[in-house]
Amino acid sequence: MKIIFYDAKQYDIDSFEKQRKNYPDIESIYLEADLTEDTARLAEGCEGVCAFVSSTITGSVLRRLHEHGVKLLLMRCAGYNNVDIKAADKYGITVLRVPGYSPEAVAEHAMALALAVTRRIHKGYIKVRENNFSLNGLMGLDFHGKTAGIIGTGRIGAAMCRICHGFGMRVIAYDVYQNPDLDFVKYYPLSEVLRESDLISLHCPLTESSYHLINTETISLMKENVVFVNTSRGALVNTEDLIKGIRSRKFHGVGLDVYEEETENVFENRQEDILESSVTARLLSFPNVIVTSHQGFFTEEALAAISRTTLENACAFERGRIIKENQVK
Repeated sequence: MKIIFYDAKQYDIDSFEKQRKNYPDIESIYLEADLTEDTARLAEGCEGVCAFVSSTITGSVLRRLHEHGVKLLLMRCAGYNNVDIKAADKYGITVLRVPGYSPEAVAEHAMALALAVTRRIHKGYIKVRENNFSLNGLMGLDFHGKTAGIIGTGRIGAAMCRICHGFGMRVIAYDVYQNPDLDFVKYYPLSEVLRESDLISLHCPLTESSYHLINTETISLMKENVVFVNTSRGALVNTEDLIKGIRSRKFHGVGLDVYEEETENVFENRQEDILESSVTARLLSFPNVIVTSHQGFFTEEALAAISRTTLENACAFERGRIIKENQVK
């Protein structure tokens, strides 16, 4: 089976090639270019293509892939809101993903962001590098004894619940489906979680109903001086409303690994560019905000799991035995 990997960085190539030794029936081609309507033609002769969460896979892209004989779309990530699933079904393209590569990787990054903004680590680091050892502007908060509100308690959200519990926090959560493994977590309606939490962390998928879940109305329900973290999907948050909340001093700190309008920035070096998005520039201007570049998944263990599961998905498809839990419908 021949698979073409779009938007492949060197770390992707290294990780997949290390795992591919165990999958000799798979031939791989790596491209720096992202998957678009124009680059879809490069998949000619390949049964499968592999893309990442930063790709926008529209109906027209899928139509082009279908025209070139592609039968399988492998998403080397958990999310698939960037894929037109109805179009994939129309063109007979099976979409498989990696639903649980390393929940701890993302959850640990979420807590790292929460700790960093809470204790002003980003500001302290810069000050000390300039030989400024004063504590002005570095006042933090304790998490121990406080309430953590986790929105979404799937694999990643559950891992975040356990981390917060380990910090000695009271953990409450909102989810359509309650996780029976989290016996220390109390579930409440979303409004109650927002009202009671000192730390709010998003771990839910992006759907029509969750789009802009965090907005002026829901922000108004939150406690004053709350810590807010999003490592899930940027569009869960109305960024303009978030900025208004930051300006009104609603938040002690905000940590974002994802944000709206990140498409042009994520995984790219833009040091020499003037950022077109004023929203991004405004987020970066606030002293109590930390933005990272969608790196929550980026650990050695997670990359190995992503590579292994993606290749297993490909092999199973080739043998006519699709791994159902990995299939996107």
